[in-house]
Amino acid sequence: MAVRKIVVTRQDCQRLESMLASDFTQALCNKGNLKNLRGELALARIVEPDKVPPDVVTMGSTVRLLDLDCDELETFTLVYPDEANIAEGKLSVLAPIGTAILGYRVGDMVCWKVPSGESRTRIEEVLFQPERDQPAENPTSLTT
Repeated sequence: MAVRKIVVTRQDCQRLESMLASDFTQALCNKGNLKNLRGELALARIVEPDKVPPDVVTMGSTVRLLDLDCDELETFTLVYPDEANIAEGKLSVLAPIGTAILGYRVGDMVCWKVPSGESRTRIEEVLFQPERDQPAENPTSLTT
């Protein structure tokens, strides 16, 4: 099976790498989850925010996922660990499913390990992507 490169924005990659290097993250987070995210970032194609395709899951994206094991649709927003709250649909990038969907596109099937084996989901829709739906203001267009 070919290794697929994910797409990650330069800003997301920098913030994620800083988070992974922090003593706080090292002390409190599951080492396997940290290793998985490091592995994904090492293989990622890094792009500027205005170059990320509109159907890619980036940090802050709200996505609709189809659980292929039970045929249920779920909606999550991919967030940094300090913002995670599963009751509010805020999924940490350090959760196995969070790492699994980062950088993948609509239509992609992703798999991740669970205690009972492996779980599979398909990315059905990117409902909100910060880079697509809230592009940075052009500094030259601001008035002083």
